[in-house]
Amino acid sequence: MRLSALATLFLTVSAGFGIAAGDATAGKAAYDKSCKSCHGAEGAPNPGMAKAMKVDMKALSSSEVQGTSDADLKKIITDGKGKMKPVKSVAGKDIDNVIAYVRSLKK
Repeated sequence: MRLSALATLFLTVSAGFGIAAGDATAGKAAYDKSCKSCHGAEGAPNPGMAKAMKVDMKALSSSEVQGTSDADLKKIITDGKGKMKPVKSVAGKDIDNVIAYVRSLKK
């Protein structure tokens, strides 16, 4: 098997298992800047923000969030969901990086 075919196979298999293509370290920096105020420093919801918005926010480490596909997480970041507005400050490669960081929170 040629190297490029092997790389393609790895990427295909990785995508099926929800392995994010981003950099979790860079994602943490983007997360800290744009997401932490609502979703907490370690992905645990900010209770004051949840109460003010009158929403039930899930921990980003929860099975519900971790079971969400990368494509759906990307859509939530770019389009918003419910009362969550689109996060315009997270764009381009930072979207994949934030998703990789969220995946790193899995328990």
